[in-house]
Amino acid sequence: MLALVFIVTVCHAQNPVNWTNDQLMQPADLVKMSKEKKDVPVISSVGPAATVPDSKSVGMVREEANLAKFKEELKKLPKDTKIVVYCGCCPYEHCPNVRPAIQTLKEMKFTNYYLLDLPHNIRADWIDKGYPVSN
Repeated sequence: MLALVFIVTVCHAQNPVNWTNDQLMQPADLVKMSKEKKDVPVISSVGPAATVPDSKSVGMVREEANLAKFKEELKKLPKDTKIVVYCGCCPYEHCPNVRPAIQTLKEMKFTNYYLLDLPHNIRADWIDKGYPVSN
């Protein structure tokens, strides 16, 4: 019974969204910025792979070592830097990585950050739509 309570608590804790709709960046907008080389953000993959071109992989930030790596990378940036984070491992409601990344940006007082809008996963919301992928 105690295990069931723990599982329900952990799963429920993943559900609250800690970003706003205004903080969701559409994939097409990110591709356009990259192609035009205008207002290109710092792009961080906080999941298992850096699929989006020009993104830097920090690894899955649900793991303490990767979260620490993410924080170290952020310390090098001005607080108003345009930042886009993404995971894409699974739908948002199950993703163990996007919430810690967004929470870290909030705690570190960044003011211009976005979550790449991949509500299903990187395959359905990026690759299958023909957006460019890194090699």
